[in-house]
Amino acid sequence: MQYYDDIADVAQGFGPSAVTIGKFDGVHVGHRAVVAHLERAARERGLVSTVVTFDRHPLSVIDPERVPPALTSTAQRRELLEGIGVDAMLLLRFDQDLQSQAPEAFVSEILVGTLHAELVFVGSDFRFGARGAGDVALLRRLGEQYGFRVELIDDVDLRDDVRPSDERRVSSTWIRELLGGGRVAEAARLLGREHEVRSTVVHGNQRGRAMGYPTANLDPACEGFVPADGVYAARVLHEGTVYPAAVSVGNNPTFQGVPAKQIEAHLLDVDIDLYGDTISVLFVSYVRGMVAFSSMDELATQMRQDDLDIRLLLGMPAPVQ
Repeated sequence: MQYYDDIADVAQGFGPSAVTIGKFDGVHVGHRAVVAHLERAARERGLVSTVVTFDRHPLSVIDPERVPPALTSTAQRRELLEGIGVDAMLLLRFDQDLQSQAPEAFVSEILVGTLHAELVFVGSDFRFGARGAGDVALLRRLGEQYGFRVELIDDVDLRDDVRPSDERRVSSTWIRELLGGGRVAEAARLLGREHEVRSTVVHGNQRGRAMGYPTANLDPACEGFVPADGVYAARVLHEGTVYPAAVSVGNNPTFQGVPAKQIEAHLLDVDIDLYGDTISVLFVSYVRGMVAFSSMDELATQMRQDDLDIRLLLGMPAPVQ
């Protein structure tokens, strides 16, 4: 995938392109359906399928107090879009200059002058330019002027799982709600994959190792939305290898001084040195909430039960006694 984080870096001969524009936070099944349609249209016309997105949520500039937490980092978004076959991605810096850009300038400078767009694919509620002055009607008029066609996302025949039985359309907001409630399996259905949190492994307090359950503690500066506190069945991706794991999220109320939203991963049936390495935690299923245990023995008993429950959820055999 061609990747650009500055319009000045886009080659003069880029395109012609088929373009869609949006935040694409999470790159969920709705986004994937849109991109699949974009790619088909691009192949039929011999165009470069191109996603235009932003380095931050626009609300971070427009109304910072209302900015929702991101489901994915910019790097994760880039990897996911590349993984579903997008030809090119342009990451725009959403700052005061972009916010104040006239809609006509956005079209002439970015869509036409930089990407040489012949097809632009947007939703019926698409707004662009300073104060959201540009709408689909204006975009179509500018398309007639510059020679590109505008198609609506709303006209795409999306897959059934994009609008489940309760008729709520898949959105990043809905997925955040599910993850915030620990409902990672439901979130995975809407994402089209297991939700991922990625970070570097740092040294912890070694309590888990002393109890026979060594854990990899993730640096709190994580990529990806951290789900609700609790214990989860999960998988850990490290240098191309996936390991089944028991994962806890939270401050572990049995002990004092554990940071809020600490992520600890115990790899099942393997003990490897991960310190300083980057790992991804892929959340499979919620097991239980966080509990303050009255004794270490009580905690150990629960951890053994968690181990059995998680193995069952991951389709693993029970440990050899």
